[in-house]
Amino acid sequence: MLKKLLVLTTGLMFSLSALAANQYTLGVKGVACPYCAFGIEKRLNKVDGVDNVIVDIGDSVVRVTLAESKTLTEDRARTAVEEAGFTLDSFESAEGEQADDQ
Repeated sequence: MLKKLLVLTTGLMFSLSALAANQYTLGVKGVACPYCAFGIEKRLNKVDGVDNVIVDIGDSVVRVTLAESKTLTEDRARTAVEEAGFTLDSFESAEGEQADDQ
């Protein structure tokens, strides 16, 4: 019983921290393989406040989670993606702020 309670409590803490964090979805052109994904993850993880980076190779989408008090601007995301050798196609925050590049 105690073990189940501990697991439930731990899961709840991670869920609450994810809700408090700032999340962004980046569309990135040129993501074709795991090596590409690794390069993008490595570069974005160097951005101040980044907690997690998940790259979806099939959809060419990168999901970035930052610490609660941190934010990611489109310019900063573009710079990081370009430094990794790719092109930022779209930028959207969890709050719905969206900017598409044509």
